[in-house]
Amino acid sequence: MIPWLKPTDPPDAFPPVSRALTDPDGLLCVGGDLRPERLLAAYRRGIFPWYSEGQPILWWSPDPRMVLFPGEFRVSRSLGKALRNRGFRVTFDTCFDAVITQCADSGTRSLEGTWISPAMRAAYGELHRLGHAHSVEVWRDERLVGGLYGLLLGRIFFGESMFSTETDASKVALHDLVHWLRSRDVELIDCQVASDHLFTLGARLIPRADFIAHLERGIPALAPVTTAGDTR
Repeated sequence: MIPWLKPTDPPDAFPPVSRALTDPDGLLCVGGDLRPERLLAAYRRGIFPWYSEGQPILWWSPDPRMVLFPGEFRVSRSLGKALRNRGFRVTFDTCFDAVITQCADSGTRSLEGTWISPAMRAAYGELHRLGHAHSVEVWRDERLVGGLYGLLLGRIFFGESMFSTETDASKVALHDLVHWLRSRDVELIDCQVASDHLFTLGARLIPRADFIAHLERGIPALAPVTTAGDTR
């Protein structure tokens, strides 16, 4: 039986991740809320929310876990060409709300619905204002054509979503994020669940127990707030 969280429960009142269902996505529990304290407690434990509007909040901890080690990121021939010749400009943390809105509204998500509901946008926007969530923006002249967002806690980056309105723009965002993370000795990017696209970029699956061990090493008890503030 899936445990239910109440909004009045302590922020860290999650069941052990070992109790997650053994389906591919690892449903762990239901309910609770999206206040910053609960979200941060979830990510520290390898748990994230993922649900559609109209559903209760669903919390997941997949096993295995899709991750990307920054040193294993693959630059394909087409991406290398885009980096050299496409004239993209990349910034960090200049328009977080616009990036998360584009992630919610782009591609098939605009037709089939998205887990990035208004409540999720508000919650991650608050995490951004607190210094935990970050965005990468890719520009063509003054147009926002790609980007991504996620959380940085200690030496772990938790990727949430990306979008692209021009070929390779989201890959350019990931490329510059990887460069920025490597310069700060970040050891792992959490990609959450497997996809063929992520495999082509160098991501791989690891056992959840190994992922949790990375979190325990990489996130201090009180992870410092880190801001990007870089532009290229």
